[in-house]
Amino acid sequence: MITLAQVRALALALPEALEQDHHGLPSFRVRGKIFATVPDGSHLRVMVDEGEIRACVAQEPDAFAEFWWGSKLACLVVELDRADAQQVRELLTDAWLRKAPRTLVRALEAQSPDAREDDSKRRPGL
Repeated sequence: MITLAQVRALALALPEALEQDHHGLPSFRVRGKIFATVPDGSHLRVMVDEGEIRACVAQEPDAFAEFWWGSKLACLVVELDRADAQQVRELLTDAWLRKAPRTLVRALEAQSPDAREDDSKRRPGL
């Protein structure tokens, strides 16, 4: 289980992450690009890639669900009372890495030596 306050702290700990309104919902952004939204106090939507969405749902269908926007698999819905803090931290970091410019990715790598190893699996060519 993870609380919304913990989610907010994890998201805002990422370099240059900001919380801004998105059509009445809180969203977490890096340089204007949304990497997660909060539709209500019990859920988080995280903008990870399709493979990660499908893997999370397959492994823990009680904690995760697909979110479709029309015909596009848009993000992963996280049930905050069923996901653990470490999973959510990793998902937020993955989503941030997908949206952040390379200069900021390098800044995160400088803070955390294992970020480069993990990131190279998601973003080839770094």
